[in-house]
Amino acid sequence: MPAQAEAVALQRDELAPFHVFDEAEWSHLRADQPMTLDQDEIFALQGFNDFIEPGQVETIYLPLSRLLSLYVEATGALHRATYEFLGRNGAQTPYIIGIAGSVAVGKTTTARLLQALIARWPWKPKVDLITTDGFLYPNAKLIEFGLMERKGFPESYDVASLIAFLADIKAGVRHVEAPVYSHLTYDRVPGKTIVVDQPDILIVEGLNVLQTQRLSGDRPRVPFVSDFFDFSIYIDADETALEQWYLKRFFRLKESRFTDPRSYFHKYASISDDEAKVFARGLWERINLKNLRENVGPTKLRADLILRKSEDHRISQVALRRV
Repeated sequence: MPAQAEAVALQRDELAPFHVFDEAEWSHLRADQPMTLDQDEIFALQGFNDFIEPGQVETIYLPLSRLLSLYVEATGALHRATYEFLGRNGAQTPYIIGIAGSVAVGKTTTARLLQALIARWPWKPKVDLITTDGFLYPNAKLIEFGLMERKGFPESYDVASLIAFLADIKAGVRHVEAPVYSHLTYDRVPGKTIVVDQPDILIVEGLNVLQTQRLSGDRPRVPFVSDFFDFSIYIDADETALEQWYLKRFFRLKESRFTDPRSYFHKYASISDDEAKVFARGLWERINLKNLRENVGPTKLRADLILRKSEDHRISQVALRRV
């Protein structure tokens, strides 16, 4: 069997638990979901070095927004039925959406678009967004643990703190704090937090949010991060496309953020383009590609929805888990 045909057959087999749609098929599921963002707002929501065609907000993200509205409504009905059975009254717990995928795949853009679309549903839900970058151990600890070359791998996160954060959110605790991460200094910002106060919906974006692997035999038995999710999305793309996007982003950063003396990568702003390409490709292969293959990619099939991107950043396929 030719390599391309074999790859298609493999993808078809692994997606057997999913309903699979191309863009045209998926767009029909929008129904009467209204378009609530204009073109300027869409472009403002794009992540660094990502691109979203406004037309795909209508064909991809509006059907997804409609699906999520149905799921949130159904979860609310289940909540009410449970409390009726218990003979109690209780506030509905926040609905949590997890977004996973490789470095440079466009998780930030998807998270921001969904936040904006959901916030404009007719009942105006309160929608908060956090990234798990803030739960990375501070660089000082990563150096102490010998993990700087594994930053972004599951063991580089303070998983216990992230789980405690999500448990408080689900329990309806007021004013829950999450650490803030700076992509300029490549580290947590000491003493700075973001406060999440009883949202209707929380979006959690991060590399390893669907991870289930136990890090060591003596680790306390704790829930997985994904145990707190009501719905999960994985953004998928070929490794060759991801590498191209990563390298392009690195060069854009070299010409912008790296020029700031406060930048962790400031010393690389002045190196030649050839040197920068070698350095960036080394980072990709040693850290990000390795993490993708060992940890991030294997979680794809745990997601409720998979958005498959082509080399031009367009979403070409949507796979929805069968219920």
